[in-house]
Amino acid sequence: MAPWIVASLYLIDLALKIVALGVVPKNRRPSSGMAWLLLILVVPLFGWVIFLVLGRTKLGRRRNEQQAEVNALVAERAAHVPTLERDFPGPAYVRSVATLSRNLGAQPVTPGNKIDLFPVYAESIAAMTAEVDKASAWVHVEFYITAWDNVTGPFYEALARAVDRGVKVRLLFDHLGSKGIPGYKEFTARLDASGIEWHPMLPIAPFKRRPDLRNHRKILVIDGMVAFTGSQNLIEPGYNKPANHKLGREWTELVARVEGPAVSALNLLFCTDWYSETEVKLTDELGTVPTPAGDIEGQVIPSGPGFSTENNLRAFTLLLYSAQRRLSITSPYFVPDESLLYAITTAAQRGVEVELFVSEAGDQFMVYHAQCSYYEALLRAGVRIYLYPAPAILHSKFFSVDDDVAVLGSSNMDMRSFVLNYEVSLMLLGPEVVAEMRKVEDNYRSISKELLLEDWLTRSRGAAYLDNVMRLTAALQ
Repeated sequence: MAPWIVASLYLIDLALKIVALGVVPKNRRPSSGMAWLLLILVVPLFGWVIFLVLGRTKLGRRRNEQQAEVNALVAERAAHVPTLERDFPGPAYVRSVATLSRNLGAQPVTPGNKIDLFPVYAESIAAMTAEVDKASAWVHVEFYITAWDNVTGPFYEALARAVDRGVKVRLLFDHLGSKGIPGYKEFTARLDASGIEWHPMLPIAPFKRRPDLRNHRKILVIDGMVAFTGSQNLIEPGYNKPANHKLGREWTELVARVEGPAVSALNLLFCTDWYSETEVKLTDELGTVPTPAGDIEGQVIPSGPGFSTENNLRAFTLLLYSAQRRLSITSPYFVPDESLLYAITTAAQRGVEVELFVSEAGDQFMVYHAQCSYYEALLRAGVRIYLYPAPAILHSKFFSVDDDVAVLGSSNMDMRSFVLNYEVSLMLLGPEVVAEMRKVEDNYRSISKELLLEDWLTRSRGAAYLDNVMRLTAALQ
């Protein structure tokens, strides 16, 4: 090779590295910036290509404007709602978290809610189907993954019956999340034939935005009076994948049925996402105000790339630091950033009883091994880790703090859920709802195996190496 070619390649390589040092760290957490820099310094050209495709988390000016418009509307309508600092008799930290989430996500805490938990997959779909059959005006459906299959068929048939009797049915699903499910073309054809109005969320647009920015929310609202939210996607529990069926692998979930003012907050998120995807404002549907149905105070916490403040991460971290006696966490994908890891380990080290429920076996190779890289630090800090037995996948996403707070929704405790995904979390206040959550936790504990530090340290060096490599990839946000 000619000397001038060698010199040119060297200068290009050097230039790519120097530019990266000044560009990559901008407005990025140090761990993420260092991971990107390491990739670019090791393989400059390839690293730059990946960074240009996946290194941006912005959705674009139009979507940001829409989110700001909705936040302003919510703040205006919620101005008359008393702040929790004056009204909630519980501990001060609850009031602090509620104020934080209201300032970031515009949603206030509302009293008068009734919550029913569904930890059984088939029962939650049956409950949703029954409510759709009662619909008289409109039904709003939003799920990350959905399919018309042998389990969800009754639900979609109920939606079609609703359309036939004059109910307006609107459906949103994540483009990438649902398109990868077998039978997608047949699914959309059946939707067209049913009269359901549907739109894919965040359709792939490589030159407009990062392709892996996804809408991960799970929301169902009927007539503005009843809503469902939680971890469960609208699909059969093996995700229509032959490999899962062969293994006997099914997903375990937790879904909440909601009545009361929190329904309006969940419906607002659907209407926001509908506006983003269609440019249509559902003004009439936003005017529906449910009556009080119970005595639980609740707050909807929206988060995602449309917010620059990582709403769920801030709220979760503050709640974990505030725990005084007991902290129970269930997360299928537990890949925390430094702040969340410190909050959990610090809680255990200061005497809080901390437990973490995760799956014994993972369904996502890279995420599972990145998650495993944290187990040693957690166990040494005193966190008790329970492995939900394979072949099931523990997909529920919730946690409880002392006897004061329960949080459930679509958000994992990983950087994807904190930065790259639109998520919805529902914070519920009071010992009654926490007691119901404890029943779910107790059931998980009764069938799970506790992971002990001495056993974990006997795993092979190859497995530990793989875990650490995957941990590095998790920081490429």
